[in-house]
Amino acid sequence: MTDPGGQSPRERYRAQVRMEIKQHAWEQIAAEGVSALSLNAIAKRMGMSGPALYRYFAGRDELITALIRDAYRSLADTVRAAFDSGADLAGLARVIREWARSDPHRYFLIYGTPVPGYHAPDDTTAISFEVMAVLLEACGAPPMDEPATPFDAHLENHREWTGRHPAAAATVHRALSFWTRLHGVLSLELAGHFAGMKFDPGLLIADELNALPAR
Repeated sequence: MTDPGGQSPRERYRAQVRMEIKQHAWEQIAAEGVSALSLNAIAKRMGMSGPALYRYFAGRDELITALIRDAYRSLADTVRAAFDSGADLAGLARVIREWARSDPHRYFLIYGTPVPGYHAPDDTTAISFEVMAVLLEACGAPPMDEPATPFDAHLENHREWTGRHPAAAATVHRALSFWTRLHGVLSLELAGHFAGMKFDPGLLIADELNALPAR
């Protein structure tokens, strides 16, 4: 027998156990960092044997991939919903900052130091392209009289990170400038580097975006 969503009881149970495993994984990452992630430790906390847990995730890398996929999916859906509701670049920056601040460990899993020995599969990269596609839409077309820069020319043939989006190179340049300015501030903020400086990182982000070139 299946439920209205098309899942059998066994499939529902499997999905629930995988979700619980991922929740324990996030807790472990928060306490010890992603490099210390241990399926055996998670199994012990859940009252399972190691071999039993490996029926749900074949290994550490598969679990990390699931966490990364969930993080990118959450961010991509959040950014798309904000843009479709009328958010401009400044609005998208606020939404991304709120998303990151709500769970810094999730943010750093996808935008922090790469996990040693781990290589993300192509499908996780494809989800990240969805985020950049929204930013490219928000950036719009460049002014017709804006002269091209050497980096614009370089971007004509170096845009794999956009999913080879067809936007003009100047638009790609603007989206990249937005991305690097936002994440530069966000990474420092979430790592606690502004804690003793007594200023509002949100206002710094706003100033950085106001200083974006028109291209």
